[in-house]
Amino acid sequence: MNKLEAFGYITAQAARGEISFPTSVNAVLRLQMALDDPDCHVDEAIRLVLSEPQLAARTVALANTAAFGSAGGQVSNVRAAVLRIGYRRLRGLVAALMVRQFGHRLGDRVLRAKAEQLWTHSAQVAALAQALARHVTRVDPDTALFAGIVHEVGGFYLLSRADEFPGLLEDDPENWGALCEDVVSVEVMRKLAIPPDVMEAIGALRDGVPNAEPHTLLDTLLLANRLAPVGSPLGDASVASGALPFDEATLQRLRAEAEETAHALGDAALV
Repeated sequence: MNKLEAFGYITAQAARGEISFPTSVNAVLRLQMALDDPDCHVDEAIRLVLSEPQLAARTVALANTAAFGSAGGQVSNVRAAVLRIGYRRLRGLVAALMVRQFGHRLGDRVLRAKAEQLWTHSAQVAALAQALARHVTRVDPDTALFAGIVHEVGGFYLLSRADEFPGLLEDDPENWGALCEDVVSVEVMRKLAIPPDVMEAIGALRDGVPNAEPHTLLDTLLLANRLAPVGSPLGDASVASGALPFDEATLQRLRAEAEETAHALGDAALV
């Protein structure tokens, strides 16, 4: 099967809703569903977090960042961390664990490097989006963090399939962008039950232009993509240009806060 046939095959599968995830991703999805249950008691949430060591470590780390109120003192256990950040913020960490699992079993060295870079980019965009939401656009910071984490989920999915189709992602950014954003990303996000407002903002990234006075989730993601030090290895959907809508002091504040959050989300090493 040549490259174009492979693109067509994967696209046709996605269009039919035939999206299959690695076993590790399905396990995290079950965790997400349990935490999303309104009847999930805090003790059960803590047990579920403890069942995933990576999630437990990141929950404590995130709870100790300035963005989540570290001024109240450092926490050193999962119970205190969950109580501090709350279920909505915990959802973002579960999403982070989920997208990283897409690259968990990649055997090809080049693909694995792409997955590592894509995670670094996603973590930086998520952290910057949260900071921008808090200080500039005033959208919900938890939603902005979540949107940043999952904004390249279609890319992670295609990387997880690329082992099946050697050469699929080599030097073909135009086909990649069309496939990833027009078909695969939409179906993957539906399968993962991404909220409609987040799906809409991610879907508009390719041709999006931020407002002169940024105030939407799309504005937030566009600016976060622009400010992220590490770009996507698969080609950025859109990178805003022009003067930034805030001063240098605000920019430095955003970067400092985002750096701490991105570190708490986890470095580039795949789990």
